[in-house]
Amino acid sequence: MQKLWSIYTGHYCNNCGQPTATHQLNSHFLWQEIRRSLLHFDIGILYSVKQLFTRPGHSIREFIEGKRVRHFKPISLVLLMATLYGFLYHYYNIRFSNTTSGTGVDSAEINNWMGSHYAWVTLLTIPLYTIGTKIAFKKQRYNLVEYFILNTYIASQRLIVHIALFPLLYFYNGTSTMRTITLIIYIIDTVFIFWVNGQFFNNLSLKRTFLLTLLGQLLFLISLTITILISIFIYEAVIN
Repeated sequence: MQKLWSIYTGHYCNNCGQPTATHQLNSHFLWQEIRRSLLHFDIGILYSVKQLFTRPGHSIREFIEGKRVRHFKPISLVLLMATLYGFLYHYYNIRFSNTTSGTGVDSAEINNWMGSHYAWVTLLTIPLYTIGTKIAFKKQRYNLVEYFILNTYIASQRLIVHIALFPLLYFYNGTSTMRTITLIIYIIDTVFIFWVNGQFFNNLSLKRTFLLTLLGQLLFLISLTITILISIFIYEAVIN
C-alpha cells in the first residue's frame, strides 16, 4: 500500500514541492482564497488607485519601465471598474429625460444607450485611444502595447471618477440637469487626460504635450466616428 504521507525536512516536500508550512482551514483562509482566486483583491488595487490620483503619469511610466510589483494589473483594474460602474448604472436605472431636437431625433435615446453601455464602450474604445496616442506621439520611444497600457490605466481612472460622481447622476436621474452633469464629467475626464499625459511624457514641454494630446483626442474622435458609421452600415445591411 502506497504511503499517503512522509517525513521530510526543509521548507518544501521532496516529492511534490508543497510548502511544509500549512495553515488551518478557517474563515481567514477562506477570505484569502476568495481574494486570490475570485476577486484578485489585494493592496495592489488601493496602491494603483492612489497613484492614479496623485501621480498618474509618473506611476504609469514606471509601470511600463518595470516597476510593477505593487500595482494592480491594468486590464484587471479596468474590468473591475467597468463591471462596478455598469452594475451601479443598471441597478439604479439611470435615465435621461426625453427631449426631441429640431431634427426630430430623440437625443435621450442616444444618451440612454451610451450611458447604459458606457462601461463596455469605455473598454472597446481603449484601442481607438491607443491608435490616436501612438500617431500623435509617434516620435516617443513607446510601442503600441505600451500605449495600450497607458490608455487602459487612463480608462480605469476615468471609470473611477464616474463612480465617485455617480451620486450626482442618481440625484438628478431623469431630469434635464443630467446633460449638464455629464458635460461636467466629460470636461473632468479631458482635464485628467491632459494631466496624465503631462506627467507621462515628462521629456516634452507642457505646451507640446498639450497640443499632441489635442491631436490624439481629435484622431480618436475621427476613428470613433468612422467605427460608428461602419457599425450602422453593417447593422442596416443585416436587418434589411
